[in-house]
Amino acid sequence: MGNMFGSIFGKKHYRILMLGLDNAGKTSILYRLRHKETITTIPTVGFNVETVLLGHVKFNVWDVGGQDKIRPLWRHYYTGSQGLIFVVDSCDRERMEEASHELDKIINDREMRNTVLLVFCNKQDMQGCMQPAEIRQALHLDKLSRPYAIMPCSALQGTGLPEGLKWLSEHCK
Repeated sequence: MGNMFGSIFGKKHYRILMLGLDNAGKTSILYRLRHKETITTIPTVGFNVETVLLGHVKFNVWDVGGQDKIRPLWRHYYTGSQGLIFVVDSCDRERMEEASHELDKIINDREMRNTVLLVFCNKQDMQGCMQPAEIRQALHLDKLSRPYAIMPCSALQGTGLPEGLKWLSEHCK
């Protein structure tokens, strides 16, 4: 009902789940989107939730901790999500296979079958980072049969983040 009334009166509301391995930059991205500035963060134990506005679109973004001991709890946040933001540390080549495995588990869960996927390739401002094409290949994104986008970004500089939200606003249902 909320989305129906939102559409009638010009506002759309989406529940977005933001996941990724620890130290990928999820919380930094969330606070950069919400407060338009860089905020010093600590590792998330549990979750953060913030409302982010983009024009007439309201995103309730759930940022859940990415430590390996917390990951089994991710599935408890799936229900009702219309979009998934999966954040990868573009400089963490050693854990890209682990990130791919975790993403595969998420998107193959029946609760997540209708979500669109936005991959934020964070830390693009760092020397020697993987480029989005390399990350697309490492995460096996070309095998997906759902709408997805891969977006280079920097949580520190804010680059790529509004473009990612714009894509989500155009593809969430």
